[in-house]
Amino acid sequence: MARAFHRVTEDPPWVRRGLIALALLFLAAFLLVPVAAVLWEAFRGGLEVWAAAVTDHDAWAAIRLTLLVAAIAVPLNTTFGLAAAWSITRFRFTGKTLLLSLIDLPFGVSPVIAGMSVILLFGVKGWFGPWLQAHDVKIAFAVPGIVLATVFVTFPFVARELIPFMQQQGSEEEEAALVMGASGWQILTRVTLPNIRWSLLYGVILCNARAMGEFGAVSVVSGHIRGLTNTIPLHVEILYSEYHFRASFAVASLLFLLALVTLVVKQWLEWRVRAEVRAAQASTVAPLGEQVAAVAAAGSEA
Repeated sequence: MARAFHRVTEDPPWVRRGLIALALLFLAAFLLVPVAAVLWEAFRGGLEVWAAAVTDHDAWAAIRLTLLVAAIAVPLNTTFGLAAAWSITRFRFTGKTLLLSLIDLPFGVSPVIAGMSVILLFGVKGWFGPWLQAHDVKIAFAVPGIVLATVFVTFPFVARELIPFMQQQGSEEEEAALVMGASGWQILTRVTLPNIRWSLLYGVILCNARAMGEFGAVSVVSGHIRGLTNTIPLHVEILYSEYHFRASFAVASLLFLLALVTLVVKQWLEWRVRAEVRAAQASTVAPLGEQVAAVAAAGSEA
């Protein structure tokens, strides 16, 4: 009976194989082949040509600026994401649904709009432009504008990783710590953060990858000043538009290496999370098994 039910509910072998083949074909056509083409063009001239392209003065300036922007935007978004997730999952307040919608806003708005909003606010003819110009403060077409645009397009990642996890986890441990006299800071550092550390780190990794690879918003606010306001994606675009194809593919390979590192760390985090879940389930099942055995032994003695 069980075998017949299994045959009824299971797809035929040709359906499974066809779906798997279709998925692999789609993956190869739209991901593996383009990536292989970029790497082939990047290293076709040899390691010396690749090294010369990525160690060029303008390329190094783009790399430094990309790392700087990520080093500023990611901690800001991590702090915001943690605060937003804590507020949404631990408190009841008017406007919670609105806050969730605003967190998702960058997912539905084009990054170009984010860049244009920075220009509208802080450009020479923007709302605050005359005051900034009078005080010799540069935001648009400078590093601060790039940071603002990057923060806008990347701030949902950490919050969106933490909110479902913290909702599923519940607040029983925080409430117990509060009853025992722990302060808010102690609850955060000794209870909440240890429990959400892997989910938090996963969100930080995704946020960092998006910050380093952002093109649309940064392209609008950067001004494309070579050696000053060009990040790695913008430098690749300039090299390609100037027909320096091999150099552009060489610098683009850096973004692929970043994606590869992100993927490896992501898989490692998922493995750690699964291992901790299995360990927690085992620690829960073991005492239960001991209790069942004790009850059975008591029953046999009776």
